[in-house]
Amino acid sequence: DTGNGLTRPLMEGAAGIDRRAALPKFHGRTFVSRAAAEPVAVDAKAPSFGRKAVLYATCFVNYNNPDIGRAAQAVLGKNGVETKVVYPLCCGMPQMEHGDLADVASRARKVAAELKPYIDQGWDVVALIPSCALMLKFEWPLILPDDAEVKALAAATYDLSEFVVDLAKTKGLAEGLQPLEGGVSLHLACHARAQNMGPKAADMLRLIPKADVAVVERCSGHGGAWGVLKPTAPHKGFLPIVTTRGDRLFIGLLSAAYVHLAWLLFTENYLWIASLAALALVAVVMRWG
Repeated sequence: DTGNGLTRPLMEGAAGIDRRAALPKFHGRTFVSRAAAEPVAVDAKAPSFGRKAVLYATCFVNYNNPDIGRAAQAVLGKNGVETKVVYPLCCGMPQMEHGDLADVASRARKVAAELKPYIDQGWDVVALIPSCALMLKFEWPLILPDDAEVKALAAATYDLSEFVVDLAKTKGLAEGLQPLEGGVSLHLACHARAQNMGPKAADMLRLIPKADVAVVERCSGHGGAWGVLKPTAPHKGFLPIVTTRGDRLFIGLLSAAYVHLAWLLFTENYLWIASLAALALVAVVMRWG
């Protein structure tokens, strides 16, 4: 809620999230919990009956838009695909955007290990969001090129639209698709195009009878987590130079290191006092520097 005068300024000050940014709604009843409580029927007469897919829930679907996951389950169940929803961890795309590759690698190993039993039994893995599909299929194998479980997961993973198109090509879709009135404008996400699979979302929509699909291939300009951060406009505070937030963070962290070094010149005791002073200094530099 951009109109919340209490929490939004606090979020902006503490985390740098611009108070004007529209944030996705948080759902306390997650996709994982809904899927467990409300099983979806699988049509035994559908062409793809017998195929099984693990749905990697993703952070956005699980916490912000569970209806995407429920719709995916319904469509796949209608087409005879048995699904199981899993969400071991976030794929680490936000961490990768900030350069924390060690954290991304740790997530990749854990998720690949948890999904391995399903892959060994012949289940497909379907990522419900293009960014997460890109991570599982391409980014994780680049970060961990020698990890056999990560490689197996990448080979078994589909983007959601890619999976539906594959069903249509291999077995055909269940009967009952009806024409849509009017055309459909489809924004083809950058992370969908980066998967090098072709415009599968457009191909999927064209499976609808008489569908008039117009594809927009330009970037939305959101930029992941950067899309909600307060702009780093030049700022002049008590520091003798004009700085951005990044400049002040660097200066604050450098100053914090000097505080610790200065403290150690006199004593190695009570180092926690130096740490508290350093944190306070960083906060002051970030806010008023």
